[in-house]
Amino acid sequence: MNLMTRLAAALALTLGTSGAHAANVLVVLSDESHLDLKDGKVLSTGFYLNELMQPVKLLLDAGHEVTFATPQGRAPTVDASSVTAAYFGNDAAQLKLHKDLLEKLALTSPTASPVVSLARVEQQGYAHFDAVYIPGGHAPMQDLLKSSALGRLLADFHQRNKTTALVCHGPIALLSTLPDADGFVAKLEAGAKPTTPKWIYSGYQMTVISNQEEEQAKPMLGGGEMRFYPQTGLERAGARFSSNTTPWTVHVVVDRELITGQNPASALEVGQRLVERLRIEKDSALDSSSIQK
Repeated sequence: MNLMTRLAAALALTLGTSGAHAANVLVVLSDESHLDLKDGKVLSTGFYLNELMQPVKLLLDAGHEVTFATPQGRAPTVDASSVTAAYFGNDAAQLKLHKDLLEKLALTSPTASPVVSLARVEQQGYAHFDAVYIPGGHAPMQDLLKSSALGRLLADFHQRNKTTALVCHGPIALLSTLPDADGFVAKLEAGAKPTTPKWIYSGYQMTVISNQEEEQAKPMLGGGEMRFYPQTGLERAGARFSSNTTPWTVHVVVDRELITGQNPASALEVGQRLVERLRIEKDSALDSSSIQK
């Protein structure tokens, strides 16, 4: 397969049956396979299997086209700790089903991954896409939160009121739209309190993995400590944080174009909300087209 053929395949990856209701959805992942912690410690990480594959399977089953991208266009890494039936309701069959789909897509393959760079997405044009989805895992805390390329994409989607769905650590990527994301993040990492900036999502109600859940999950860091928690970062940027009442239970928040899920357990519902919104948008577009005719 030559380069142009591979690019074409990457930009129109469809495993379902496209039809009149098909949308083009961009899934953005991190390039990183680690997260820098305090005191020079490092956590091996990536995307969480269920947070990526549950919504992606729903999208493909509904016949939508899915394009995968990372800032640099490198094959993303799955967090090994997420490849367990515990994240699929302790259903081993569901774990296998989603693992098999990941392998079929070849996303993590260094040589065969269909992932493209955000520069390629920008070159093609944001207008090509109807929605964007960003899963979690700790990796977005390493690069997506201050990616200028992602910031431009999200700002365009915000301006056009295009559906933007994120889950668990994924919502931290919204900080990339700040006027000085690098400076804001640097202050958070240094333990300083940044000045509340002018932010396009200021006042939005949203969720992200909570500080309480992060504290409970600290043993997963192998004795390390995160430089700051996503809830704190989003709140200091101007978000109205919404939490579940019982840690690790499903919690999804919808505010204008944003669909955010709090934790791994919320990924399936985020995917369902995303698919339903796309259906409504396409039905509305078809109705408008019929009226004009």
